[in-house]
Amino acid sequence: MGFWQNVLKIVQDYWPNLLMACRTTLLVSLLGTACGFLIGLLIGGLRAIRLDFTASKASRILKRIFDAFAGLYITIFRGTPMMVQAVFIYYALLNIIHWSNIQAAVFVISVNTGAYMAEIIRSGIQAVDNGQIEAARSLGMSNAQTLKEVVLPQAIRNAFPAIGNELIVNIKDSSVLMIISISELMFSARSIAGTTFRFTEVYFIEACIYLFLTSVAALLLNWVEKRVNGSGLSLPQSDTDPTNMKLSRTAEQKGGNRDYDARQHS
Repeated sequence: MGFWQNVLKIVQDYWPNLLMACRTTLLVSLLGTACGFLIGLLIGGLRAIRLDFTASKASRILKRIFDAFAGLYITIFRGTPMMVQAVFIYYALLNIIHWSNIQAAVFVISVNTGAYMAEIIRSGIQAVDNGQIEAARSLGMSNAQTLKEVVLPQAIRNAFPAIGNELIVNIKDSSVLMIISISELMFSARSIAGTTFRFTEVYFIEACIYLFLTSVAALLLNWVEKRVNGSGLSLPQSDTDPTNMKLSRTAEQKGGNRDYDARQHS
């Protein structure tokens, strides 16, 4: 039998296993990315808060302690491979939590993604125009209110491409979780290859499935990004923004010229 005949035979014989593996891969990736986003939103948002002179001494001490722990967490989980994290966390907490492989996989992806998401959210916050923050503060908003109502909606919109990229990365990187016996695509492919001894054909099928999943995810994320950008969900630019100030001066000049022409004709 030729290569393509073997590929078709493997798909026909093992498609239920591959379909179940796809379901597990998507489940772990989606849940892990969603939980990681919430972790990153919390840590990135709190790290971005800058205490002003009205903050108490206790608040300043707590902020420094939180920043130190958050920095340590981000450094550790961004600086070590997910496979090492999965093995260490799974076996270290197994006798304490007694969790299943799926629960451990979602947790590992969540804390790993959260470290990256925290930096993504923080960079998105830094990209927000300072004029809007100053305008919100001048209206009497606290730091927390400014962050929640003004900064975070725009920061998430600015960082959406990077957030979506984390989902695509997690779909691919979930393959390393086979180390803790998760029945995802890589684990399933390895089992099928060991049964059929058709390693080239099996891993070719696996590569095609990963390519299909990531391509569909990329198309969906691009569609969502276009809808968000075209729906005007972001807040309007501050009046202190140089572009808006220039447009305002231009409009005033045009209005003044029209008033002058009207007086001349009258």
